[in-house]
Formats: sequence, C-alpha cells, structure tokens
Amino acid sequence: MNTISCKIETVSPFNDAVYQIILKPETAFDFNAGQYLCVVMGEKDKRPFSIASAPDSEHIELHIGAAVSESYPMQVVERMKDCMANDGSIEIEVPGGEAHLRHESKRPRLLIAGGTGFSYIKSIVEHQIALGQKVETTLYWGCRNADAMYYQSIAQEWHEAHPWLHFVPVLEEAGGDWKGKKANLLAQIKADFVSLNGYDIYIAGRFDMVGAAREQFREMGIDEPHLYGDAFAFIK
Repeated sequence: MNTISCKIETVSPFNDAVYQIILKPETAFDFNAGQYLCVVMGEKDKRPFSIASAPDSEHIELHIGAAVSESYPMQVVERMKDCMANDGSIEIEVPGGEAHLRHESKRPRLLIAGGTGFSYIKSIVEHQIALGQKVETTLYWGCRNADAMYYQSIAQEWHEAHPWLHFVPVLEEAGGDWKGKKANLLAQIKADFVSLNGYDIYIAGRFDMVGAAREQFREMGIDEPHLYGDAFAFIK
C-alpha cells in the first residue's frame, strides 16, 4: 500500500449517524472499484474504510458511520474536521482489499449492502456505469429504518436510469408509506431467490451480517469463489 497525503474538502453529515467525507489526494493513485483505504491516525493506528467513489473520480469519497461520541469512527471524523479547519492534511494508505469488481465477468451480479456497506457498493456501481457495462445487476440495501438509508436517492436514480440495474431497498422498521421491502435483509434475499448459483455476489456490512450471509448463501448453492467481501479476510 502507498502512503498519500490528502486535503479534506468536506465533512458533511448525511444524518445523525453517517458522515460523507470528500478527500483530494495530493498524488494520483490507482485502485479498483470496491477496494478500501486506511486512514493513518498513528504509526500503528490505521483504520480501514471503503472507498465510495469510482476509480475515475478526482476525489475520494468516504461514508463513515459514527453515531457514538469518542467511538473508533467518530475519532476519525473529528480528526478530519480538525484538519480541514486548520487547512491541514491527513495521510491515507491505499489501496487495500481483494473484493473488488471483476469487471470482465459476464455473470449476473448481486450487490448486497448493510448500512454503510453501501459505500463499497457505490464504487462498484459507479464504475459499472462509467465502463458502460450492462451486466444484469440487483442491488439490495438493508437498513434498520428509513433515516438510516442515507443515500437512497442516488440508488433510486441508478434504478431509473439504467434498465440493467434493479434496486431493492429493505427496511426492518418501516412506516405505512414505505414503498420498498419490509424485512430482515438476508431473509428478504432468501425469499426472493431459489438458488444463487451462477451469480457474482459482492457484500459489505457488519461482520456478523456478512458471516451469516455466507452460511445462508452456502445453503442456496453459492459458487463460493464468486462471493466477494473483504470481511471474509477477518472472519472464519
């Protein structure tokens, strides 16, 4: 991984629990859609976050879930705010991760995001669009409630603009005016698919959700070499 200095362009809250951060790298670098970077907080303190922007973007976008004061992610948000206020910069290490888009594959794609795992999926979708690909793609995004689905607008725009991309929003808690699915994310996928054989599957979210998904997908015939998620490097 390369160490690169970045200026902090913006730190903006999507809602009470998720921040959008835009970085301007001082040196250009290459990465694949779906990879992550590490924010360097100290010599031995490097914190990973998915890159939400596509590889052809001039800026780097992050989505950081930071609901609790003094928490691991909130410390990063506060560091970013301080650097921006003082016209400073922050170092990142890039790129990391092996769960990047296999853009040469023609298999149908199933993209699965839990919460801020959407940042990982966003990079993949935007790169597919930039490449002009039309591989059949279904995107499931699961959140607890409507407020937590912080970037539903852009996912809906993809759905409406690209016939090959189908967006399925899933909430565990939804009011009467909700037009998406109301269910547990993995339960909804199990209800919608008889078999997952033949798909390329990309998944990001909390480690416990990703681990549970793998077990469920094995029962649904997943071709496991085509199941991609950086969480699998950390969970057995």
